[in-house]
Amino acid sequence: MRAIVQRTKRASVQVDGEIVGEIGQGLLVFLCAEPGDTQALMERMLQKLLKLRIFEDDVGKMNRSVQDIAGGLLLVSQFTLAADVSRGNRPSFTQAAPPEQAKPQFEWFVQRASQLHPHVQSGVFAANMQIELINDGPVTIPIHMSAD
Repeated sequence: MRAIVQRTKRASVQVDGEIVGEIGQGLLVFLCAEPGDTQALMERMLQKLLKLRIFEDDVGKMNRSVQDIAGGLLLVSQFTLAADVSRGNRPSFTQAAPPEQAKPQFEWFVQRASQLHPHVQSGVFAANMQIELINDGPVTIPIHMSAD
């Protein structure tokens, strides 16, 4: 599983001109399921996201998590995180899980996140989404977890 985490002042997702997910301060997380991802691996990723200390404390040090600040979590499925551009100029996405595997995994991730954190929003799987973001810092962190 791959993720790109962006610390936000605010972020939103639109589908067909309608806002389907929106947060204030928090994390915008682009997620990509990969073949072989298990529920245990997804749980590890979720715990990492919830506990990742990238928000400033009272002395300006990155020492608080999204849970600590009661921030929002905006989850967006994005298979293009698995792009392979090592050969040619057209990306290959063979490292991404196929949609029939990725969709239930993304839905599980959103549901589980909602059980653990009170401020969870999401995009729509496989939709053409427009993302608006005010990146705070900017802080952008890639995370890759595998079963190995």
